[in-house]
Amino acid sequence: MSNPFSHLEEPLDPGQSTKFFSLKHLGDPRYERLPFSIRVLLEAAVRNCDEFLVKRNDVENVLNWKEMQHKNIEVPFKPARVILQDFTGVPAVVDFAAMRDAVKMLEGDPEKINPVCPADLVIDHSIQVDFNKRPDSLEKNQDLEFERNKERFEFLKWGSQAFQNMRIIPPGSGIIHQVNLEYLARVVFDQNGYYYPDSVVGTDSHTTMINGLGVLGWGVGGIEAEAVMLGQPISMVLPEVIGYKLMGSPDPLVTSTDIVLTVTKHLRQVGVVGKFVEFFGPGVAQLSIADRATIANMCPEYGATAAFFPVDEVSIRYLVQTGRDQQKIQHIRKYLEAVGMFRDFNNSSQDPEFTQIIELDLKTVVPCCSGPKRPQDKVVVSDMKKDFETCLGAKQGFKGFQIAPEHHNNKVNFVYNDLEFELTHGSVVIAAITSCTNTSNPSVMLGAGLLAKKAVEAGLSVKPYIKTSLSPGSGVVTYYLKESGVMPYLAQLGFDVVGYGCMTCIGNSGPLPETVVEAITQGDLVAVGVLSGNRNFEGRVHPNTRANYLASPPLVIAYAIAGTVRIDFEKEPLGVNAQGKKIFLKDIWPLREEIQAVERQHVIPGMFKEVYQKIETVNKAWNDLDVPSDKLYAWNPKSTYIKSPPFFENLTLELPPPKSIVDAYVLLNFGDSVTTDHISPAGNIARNSPAARYLTSRGLTPREFNSYGSRRGNDAVMARGTFANIRLLNKFLNKQAPQTIHFPSDETLDVFDASWRYQQAGHPLIILAGKEYGSGSSRDWAAKGPFLLGIKAVLAESYERIHRSNLVGMGVIPLQYFPGEDAESLGLTGRERYTVLMPDELVPRMNVQIKLDTGKTFHAIMRFDTDVELTYFRNGGILNYMIRKMAS
Repeated sequence: MSNPFSHLEEPLDPGQSTKFFSLKHLGDPRYERLPFSIRVLLEAAVRNCDEFLVKRNDVENVLNWKEMQHKNIEVPFKPARVILQDFTGVPAVVDFAAMRDAVKMLEGDPEKINPVCPADLVIDHSIQVDFNKRPDSLEKNQDLEFERNKERFEFLKWGSQAFQNMRIIPPGSGIIHQVNLEYLARVVFDQNGYYYPDSVVGTDSHTTMINGLGVLGWGVGGIEAEAVMLGQPISMVLPEVIGYKLMGSPDPLVTSTDIVLTVTKHLRQVGVVGKFVEFFGPGVAQLSIADRATIANMCPEYGATAAFFPVDEVSIRYLVQTGRDQQKIQHIRKYLEAVGMFRDFNNSSQDPEFTQIIELDLKTVVPCCSGPKRPQDKVVVSDMKKDFETCLGAKQGFKGFQIAPEHHNNKVNFVYNDLEFELTHGSVVIAAITSCTNTSNPSVMLGAGLLAKKAVEAGLSVKPYIKTSLSPGSGVVTYYLKESGVMPYLAQLGFDVVGYGCMTCIGNSGPLPETVVEAITQGDLVAVGVLSGNRNFEGRVHPNTRANYLASPPLVIAYAIAGTVRIDFEKEPLGVNAQGKKIFLKDIWPLREEIQAVERQHVIPGMFKEVYQKIETVNKAWNDLDVPSDKLYAWNPKSTYIKSPPFFENLTLELPPPKSIVDAYVLLNFGDSVTTDHISPAGNIARNSPAARYLTSRGLTPREFNSYGSRRGNDAVMARGTFANIRLLNKFLNKQAPQTIHFPSDETLDVFDASWRYQQAGHPLIILAGKEYGSGSSRDWAAKGPFLLGIKAVLAESYERIHRSNLVGMGVIPLQYFPGEDAESLGLTGRERYTVLMPDELVPRMNVQIKLDTGKTFHAIMRFDTDVELTYFRNGGILNYMIRKMAS
């Protein structure tokens, strides 16, 4: 079908062939009142309208956002591009390779399985902090990264050659979201004869960071991203848009990290799950793009889908600063002005209508951290000591460790490098400047460098057993830290560059010294990790740090010097120098004016151009990888990294009818806030785990196990690592453990082993859960893993948006209790057997009947929210749907 809105096409420049869709020529007064983020959705709907995937009625629904936002209206959205990191990118490429095999088996053309939407894959999740505090830490860690991941890297390089429209950014280049911000983001696309807004979905929940530059983007499951890469639109519910008005200027001592942690707590309290947040007001003009990106980065932590900062003059200056092409920058401004998407935050007449408006005066923000177990649990720095000590004795939970009062001052002596030290509750054992959240921001990175310089000059140091590290998000950071002269001081305190990647922020923190681990274990100590990251869920950063706090890079160094979080910086010194002088934090904290002066001098366009013009060729080890040129992948049956998945076994072109779930056992019974860190395999592979037993059976030694993330291309490892988190709290047990009860035998088994027994006996399985099931990072294995464990449905009080969509993508039914009901109110113990009756006619969000073997019956909502999701379910998942479509 031809586009019914083709009459809106016009050239941006007279005599130029490149056109755009002039939304102003819709002649509809509603357009000028739309939030800027919704205007991006509207433009995509207008441009892609074909009366098949995108219909004229969809355009009307978006244009009528004010009336439709509360009505659960489904709209399609075709993003401009897709971005992937290697942990989630490997299984995506594995699925593409397996889909080619499946299409060939069904006698179709396998080369139809090919990205049609531009895709960038950044390898940043594989490097680990094995070496630190030595000049060659970076080189050593990168060598180990290649040694452990060579097979994965060869597979990815094969994929970049076998599939069209897929670019790979090699390891050692930086963190996906920072590379996206500094290099990959177009802001406005110029492609196929049209200008249109850049927009992106990514297989990482912090894809939202790019909203700080005015590029609408958010995280999706790997399964959903694969469909977008194959040309399918995302089906989404037209969101409410919360207007977040920023006013005033921040205090000179406040960092962008303090602002984002304040915003995170605020928006968690407001409740923005499934909504867009759009920032406006004169306070926005006070924030740099790096500041805005920091705030947008933590969007998943406050639960919104996107946190959008429209493009303004500050955005244009950032594009100049980062060395973008001048002519392209001129077209970006001209296009956005032409379609009414260029913003002046000081002009209130431009303010659109919002669902709700919330305000924050930036001058009320104070220095803070978040923790000890969740990013939304803000702690003012001046209250940190008192808060931690309260948490020590509080009941086990998000703010409690349940340590008996008589043990609060436990001390354990240990020897490290022939010197004796002491650990207590609150001792810092990991201090990491890490994560795109903060390393993308020159103000906090230079602030950390200047603080390090002053600390060294004042005679302060960091205890040698504390695992310190600096993992910048791009080579640009190292460049300006060196040029500004602060790098030697960071190194002197132990903050050498250990790698370019996510590292500690995703749990790749590497091992702690054995004597430190022994001391923590001996004293049952609540040891602490402090990191400039965005996630601090229990068990994520390191198995031996039960408390983990998010903090700005300067505060990470401050707590490393102090050696404990049980310190009041206002009253107690960081340390005492060789002359006996007490040094307080205020003595070494750099002023905003100092930082800005250094930034103006040293963060320059030439730096960005030099780093990024060679980014795809700078890694020699990558360049030297030799891979086959075949279009079908030659699976190696001996490989323990890459394996053809069983998702498409027995697939036929004909659709099977939907089946009821009959007499299912409950595999796991959870409370609230079970995260994808609890569900999905992540971190190191424990030696006593089902995955370890499998790898041992394949002839590997523990040294060769590597991490779960590195083995995401092998379903046999990943299924065994699902629900293998040592902090898993299953109501069937009275302790945290990756285990459950196999009811037919009444044995307590590892989750995989119990599931295997159930499946061998032909028993379907379900999961019971509380609120916010699946919160945290977007991980496709958090859905693929349960699918392979035989989970047919999850029954929860509420779901995190991406995870629910991933369950749908794998054909697992997301069931939701009626409002006001839960397992307790219904008297469910989880020991019953459940039958979910599937009606012949399925409609979105319909009620279904659930019968128990006790005779009890109740109803739940089947959370297929759109007709497209129902189509995926009928096909057994989104990938099966795409194979049938391509093969027919």
